[in-house]
Formats: sequence, structure tokens, C-alpha cells
Amino acid sequence: MIMVRKRDGRTEAFIPEKIIVSAVKSGAPPEVARALANRIEKEIRDGVTTREIQLKVLSMLKADNPAWEQNWRLFDTAVKKRSA
Repeated sequence: MIMVRKRDGRTEAFIPEKIIVSAVKSGAPPEVARALANRIEKEIRDGVTTREIQLKVLSMLKADNPAWEQNWRLFDTAVKKRSA
């Protein structure tokens, strides 16, 4: 089980579904979102930060479709009140 370090210092198990849901909300089709989450899961290690995961996801989204990356950033800024 891969453990992720959150912004507040807590740790939790890596949950690929969080990436899938966010990627779909950004405009990626479900099959692309699942493939992206699988790629991330294979690349990360125990103790990875949520920020490191976020940067990987954004990079992959941008490579597939820059609009999806921009949508993710807009959501983070508008809804979560933080800069992606």
C-alpha cells in the first residue's frame, strides 16, 4: 500500500479514484482518467506528497489536452481556494 503525505502532514493510503474523479471533472473521458491514475500509481513511491502527485497529474493532463489541465487549475483556484 502506498502512503501519501497530505498538505497538513497527515498520511493516508493512495486512492486512485480521487485522480479519476478529478480528471473526469476536468473534462477527460473516464477511460483516459483511469489510464492516467494507473500511470501515476506505477510511478509514485511510499511517502509521496499530494503536491508531487498533483504536479504529475497536471503534466499528464496537459500532454493529453491542455484544456483539461487548465480546467483542473481553474477548479483548484475557484473551488478549493488555492493555486494549483
